[in-house]
Amino acid sequence: MEQSKVSDEEALFERTIKSLESQITNVGAHLTIDTQARLLYIREIKRMADNLQANATAGRITWAAAAREAQETRNLIMGIVRARSTPVGRSFAEKMKLKGYSLNQLIATKTIELHGENAIFSRLSNAKQNGIYASIVTSAGKSNLRVTRAMASLTYAGRSVLFLGIALSAYHIAASSNKVAAFRKELTINGASVAGGIAGGAVAGLACGPAAPVCVTVGAFAGGALAAFAASYSW
Repeated sequence: MEQSKVSDEEALFERTIKSLESQITNVGAHLTIDTQARLLYIREIKRMADNLQANATAGRITWAAAAREAQETRNLIMGIVRARSTPVGRSFAEKMKLKGYSLNQLIATKTIELHGENAIFSRLSNAKQNGIYASIVTSAGKSNLRVTRAMASLTYAGRSVLFLGIALSAYHIAASSNKVAAFRKELTINGASVAGGIAGGAVAGLACGPAAPVCVTVGAFAGGALAAFAASYSW
């Protein structure tokens, strides 16, 4: 009876350790998905802005139309990319900027920036108004430099963490006498951890609301750990 109790405690301990180890893969997957989403965003907004600048310069569209399309398209791209991010990445993005700016907000900001606080857009010459529109198009193709630099470093961090998770799984497989079963176990538990992390983050996002990165991050890793722990019971 005592031996059975010890055996059960050892199995529980091993499952707990394995669920914690699987969080390395969960973290790596989150970082990799979110950094790739950010890179997609940077690439697409630049391509969009370059096309609009070329069309406006060639006279195929007006600068006013280019600015309006730049504002609408950038916000659309932002929404699409956030939908492709993890709940954690999306929550951090919403914390920095909950939603995109309207064209009127951009015009007001650029008018003050280029012509001073007392400037009124409607009283400016056509040339100056077009200059403001052109500045809006140019800015639409640029991402937040501070965020971009941070995400660039996280790209390597995500790959490194993911590699560490894979290395741990490879070690467990190599040390097992039944490598096929060990491979399936590692795949199941790590897969459950990532899926549970995304699901946990999504549930936390619904509970805490948008722009709550701490709450969503806790939910993501709690969900990943619980899912991995539950998956370990099938082995």
